[in-house]
Amino acid sequence: MKPRRMRRRSRPGLASPGMTLVEIMIVVIIMALIATGVAFAVIPMLGEARSTQTSTDMRVIQGAVTLYMVHHGNCPESVSALVEDGRLSSSARSTDAWNNEFTIICEGEIEPVIVSGGPDGQVGSEDDIRTDQASQE
Repeated sequence: MKPRRMRRRSRPGLASPGMTLVEIMIVVIIMALIATGVAFAVIPMLGEARSTQTSTDMRVIQGAVTLYMVHHGNCPESVSALVEDGRLSSSARSTDAWNNEFTIICEGEIEPVIVSGGPDGQVGSEDDIRTDQASQE
């Protein structure tokens, strides 16, 4: 009589097939591609949001400067003078979205102009944000 060979039977639940390294790498690469696409869509919006926030803050400061000028008869030296005088709340932003100081320009009896240096922080460059130009756009 011939000896019988015994076959091993796999028991369900003991050895479950897992994910291979290649499958995991494919999933990670797909997730990275999605994240890159989202980043390219969101990053330009952040710059736009900073400009919008700065314009809004400048309008608030412009109103406070006007009140200061009516009460004192002269232009405040800085935004901190508005806070000290009580014309601007201490919780209001006193710098632009790039943490640069606002510049206040008062010329005669016309409306005061508030200027932000923009992303480069330099007043007088192309990327400046001004209250007199924001109303024209």
